[in-house]
Amino acid sequence: MPSGPDSSKGFRPRGLARLLALFILVVFVLPPAASATWWALVERPASWREANWGTSGILPPPQRDDVAVYIMAARTGGMKGAISVHSWLVLKKQGEVAYDRYDKVGWGMPVRRNAYAADGYWYSNQPWVAHVVTGKQAENLLPNIEAAIASYPHAAQGGYAVWPGPNSNSFVAHVLDTVPEIGARAPANATGRDFAPGLASLRIAPDWRDIHLTFGGYLGLAAGLRSGIEVHLLGLTAGLDLVRPGIKIPAIGRIGF
Repeated sequence: MPSGPDSSKGFRPRGLARLLALFILVVFVLPPAASATWWALVERPASWREANWGTSGILPPPQRDDVAVYIMAARTGGMKGAISVHSWLVLKKQGEVAYDRYDKVGWGMPVRRNAYAADGYWYSNQPWVAHVVTGKQAENLLPNIEAAIASYPHAAQGGYAVWPGPNSNSFVAHVLDTVPEIGARAPANATGRDFAPGLASLRIAPDWRDIHLTFGGYLGLAAGLRSGIEVHLLGLTAGLDLVRPGIKIPAIGRIGF
């Protein structure tokens, strides 16, 4: 009798493994490798002492009646800058004539207020505004943002780890996640933004517009109106931005359409 269909061909674990390996190579290996090649050719200061930390001038001079919330970012120092940015918060309150900047750093008491110029270069790297909220909306958000900064759970001395976190980007992500009305996530190439302590963590945004699953910051998924669709691997992010159409490329960041 003729043999029937070979049922063994219905499930091919080796084929799936090859597809997964190809996906990881194309999405999570080649872009960081290309970014590292480019970054190695960029002229950079030899140490933090030689770096420019002064104002870049990209923020407008603060006016007394202005109210604003800025999410800022710049490539970080050394070869880390090939794959990640450093992000921070800048607040402008009604009646004040100066900005307040909040960063997390890797030495001493990690959360700093006004340790650097609000729009300062980071290791000589040009900063940019990743997101801004102004006017009455920003004024309404400021108390919640300050409460989120105060509630950051890794603010004690020693509460910093370069990878997978908690680092500077974990701090900014905490504020953005706690106050979803800001309407943003940390930049896609802000390594550490998806960190959460413990073996596994499932977080649903307070407004139910985002869901985030992570296994210690090493592997994870995110989906929602702010995240779009994301896959996280070893601190790198790949994904699609649906509300503001764009793609998120590991180490390179978001590219809008």
